[in-house]
Amino acid sequence: MIDRKPNLLRLAILVLALTTSLAEANPWADVPSPSAGPSRAIGDTSAGCIRGARTLPTEGKGYVVMHLERNRYYGHPSLIRSIQALGERAAQGLGIMHVGDLGMARGGPMPFGHRSHQTGLDADVWFDLSPGLHLNANADRSDVRAYSLLNRTSDGLDDRLWSDSHAQLLKAAASLPAVDRIFVNARIKQALCLGSRSDRTWLRKIRPWYRHEDHFHMRLACPPDSPACKRQEPIPPGDGCNELDWWFRRTPDPAAPAKTPPPPKPLMPAECRAVLADD
Repeated sequence: MIDRKPNLLRLAILVLALTTSLAEANPWADVPSPSAGPSRAIGDTSAGCIRGARTLPTEGKGYVVMHLERNRYYGHPSLIRSIQALGERAAQGLGIMHVGDLGMARGGPMPFGHRSHQTGLDADVWFDLSPGLHLNANADRSDVRAYSLLNRTSDGLDDRLWSDSHAQLLKAAASLPAVDRIFVNARIKQALCLGSRSDRTWLRKIRPWYRHEDHFHMRLACPPDSPACKRQEPIPPGDGCNELDWWFRRTPDPAAPAKTPPPPKPLMPAECRAVLADD
């Protein structure tokens, strides 16, 4: 009698591997272009999509887009306008703004790099304002990395890298009407709090978050034209400077294995299926 158990075991392993592969497949990353129709942000920034996304030109006044090979320079028109407005401010003596990831052509979850950036309302902007940075890259600008502003030998910022230009750019970004909040490293928030004397209202939008020492993450509020966009909880009142001690007392690395199971992923709106399938 032939023992079929080894064959059945190999088959089970093959089926499991195939199932895992299919589960990890990401059709959102395979769509090369936006869907048709008016621009609408749909769902939550970590579980959503965008209909009718617009393309950010890969070069403009005061900015260039990095890592073109990722095809992540799409967003809601309000995001495109905000980045272009910020680039114009950078061109007024601050340097060249290097733009990282926005979103994919139809939003949705990215295969790597971000949990958010799904609704066309998020953009990363590097802190490197060097005018010649992108000139050292290849055509895709894919072999350049953003540098950290943190001091490797202390808990603060590297004074050789941090400058008033960074503070001015962050203030300009926070002052854009469409911007809801901006994520930076807690040490950067601390430097802004210590350096701002008179007008401090814009500091409220600057939110400390893990890492974010080499770029800031700009997130827009849900646009008026997008009723299916899920709004975030409002930012607490005040400039947030008195809340920083919590960040500096915290020692565990959030990247370490969690002791408790992570919360379930939020469900993507049903409308996003139509966005993905749109020809």
